Amino acid sequence: MLFFADRKSRQKSYLSFCKLHHLPLDPTPDTLSFFVVYMAHHINPSSVASYLSGICSTLEPHFPGIRQARQSILKQFSTAVHRKSPLPLEALHHSNQTLSTSPSHDSLLFLAMLCTGFFALLRLGELASPDNPQLRSFRKIIMRHTVHLDSDFFGFTLPYHKADRFFEGNEVRIQRQPGSFDPRRIFLAYLSRRDDLFSYRAELWIRANGDLPTRTWFLTKLHSIVPDLNIAGHSLRSGGATYYAVQGVPDNRSSSF
Repeated sequence: MLFFADRKSRQKSYLSFCKLHHLPLDPTPDTLSFFVVYMAHHINPSSVASYLSGICSTLEPHFPGIRQARQSILKQFSTAVHRKSPLPLEALHHSNQTLSTSPSHDSLLFLAMLCTGFFALLRLGELASPDNPQLRSFRKIIMRHTVHLDSDFFGFTLPYHKADRFFEGNEVRIQRQPGSFDPRRIFLAYLSRRDDLFSYRAELWIRANGDLPTRTWFLTKLHSIVPDLNIAGHSLRSGGATYYAVQGVPDNRSSSF
């Protein structure tokens, strides 16, 4: 009932607009264009598309061509997609050099999450907890007992997500890297400290105060080292993908790291 009332209110907005500006009710591309410009001054421009959708639902029985007109308008007023920059490998080296001088538990945690997300092509949302406590779920937290180690790899089980139809999770494996920034070495350093402090806890990622690392906590530490506001949570995954592409690693291989 609420959804129906919402659609009716949007229809009323369109009808009032036509009456106010002495325009025909027939929702032609020109009429809808005027309506979009008009509404953009009164509501968030990103909400205009939902207004048009509601209008289409209620007026389509009377004006069958309204959906075609709507598509024309959405293309006309579409905006370019703005993506965050990929995290460069140099940022990982800089973070390691900056924090290795004072290897506190939280510094080791940050570096371990940073290199894990980068080399495993993970999004920050798959590593850190949401800022909003109401959005947190224990079923989506990476567990310590799922960690597996060998001489060349380390890994863990990534809990299920909305695309995981069988609720099995995914096995993440990260290979040892040559050079000073070896994700396996950094992960083991954090894991040793974590097991000393929180051997009784089930979660893999834990801050020194016992809290789980959140998205804001991670990004705050990242921006304090890499002051580029165009670097965000998705930059870990895109940065790792860029790194593997430069190394000539095929897509099917890099997705398994």
